[in-house]
Amino acid sequence: MQQNGNYEQLIEQITDLVLAKLGGDDHIGTFCSADVQRIVDAGAERIGIVLGETATAHDWASLIDHTLLKPEASEADIRKLCKEAAQFGFASVCVNPGWVKKAAGFLKGSGVPVCTVIGFPLGATLSDVKAYEARRAIFDGASEVDMVINIGALKSGDVCAVEDDIRAVAEAAHENGVLCKVIIETALLTDEEKVRACLASKNAGADFVKTSTGFSKGGATVDDVALMRRTVGSALGVKASGGVKGIDDARAMFAAGATRIGASVGVKIAQEASGIKSTTVAGNY
Repeated sequence: MQQNGNYEQLIEQITDLVLAKLGGDDHIGTFCSADVQRIVDAGAERIGIVLGETATAHDWASLIDHTLLKPEASEADIRKLCKEAAQFGFASVCVNPGWVKKAAGFLKGSGVPVCTVIGFPLGATLSDVKAYEARRAIFDGASEVDMVINIGALKSGDVCAVEDDIRAVAEAAHENGVLCKVIIETALLTDEEKVRACLASKNAGADFVKTSTGFSKGGATVDDVALMRRTVGSALGVKASGGVKGIDDARAMFAAGATRIGASVGVKIAQEASGIKSTTVAGNY
């Protein structure tokens, strides 16, 4: 009961702060505590709370999706990923759908959720197939889903198709109480297209926008994260993924507006945050 009371108090405090920054009473009709609760559920509140000068390795770890999406990953690799996630307290482990059930079993009782990817990595799967893939992954134990948009539709100017595609997965996620993050694959888009993709994600009810799959020609950049944050405002989380190689990169992404990091080097980031020299090899997903 005390924990629930603290949570509700946090919601009220953040609501007051956001309304004050937005300019007071003129904005009350468009922003309320329910909106803040959705942001809190997405993880955004942790940024201001844990990333001050006294932030610990565990604080940083709690904002990282510890990720392994390589096609050659073995069961032993997934087990190791989950063991590290439980040890360091990462926000989640992110694995391909075929490993969700195993990962959920490995993490049982740890408090670390399983995240998976949908329509990955091209985003070219049909919308109803993406929705089914999300539901099946949730059935297997996923608590978060990161979907890739229909990049070709966006490049063709068909924003309605992009929005419908996102909505199909977001609805499948939300009917099960699961977070939906939308990968827009920034390396393939113009700035105008990035804005359109973020707005489509927001309109379709997503919880996060995410920079990259880690399998395209580029990953997260500070400029892209800042643009995405400006576009979605406070309503959505922003996940920086692909090419985050250490604590310096992570700090830069959070300073630009990221509220979650996707990285295969989560252990290295946590160790660097605590001042421990890491021997982990940096790399993309």
